[in-house]
Amino acid sequence: MGDRLWDWSDMPTDSQLRCLYRICYQLTYVMFQPIHLVCLDARTKNLFSLAGFNEEIEFEITPNGEVP
Repeated sequence: MGDRLWDWSDMPTDSQLRCLYRICYQLTYVMFQPIHLVCLDARTKNLFSLAGFNEEIEFEITPNGEVP
C-alpha cells in the first residue's frame, strides 16, 4: 500500500454495494432497525454489517453479492 491513504483494492464490489443497499433499505425503512457498523473484511473481502436495536442482526455479503 505504501504512502497512499486509499487503496482501491479495499473497496467493495458493485455486487456487494447493490446487495447492501437492498438490505439496508429493508432494515431501516421496512423494519425500522438501526445499522451500527458496516465494514469490509480485508482477509475475505466480505462486507460485514451489524444492525438491530440490541445489535442482534449480523450478516456478511460475499464479493459476488450473496448472503450465505
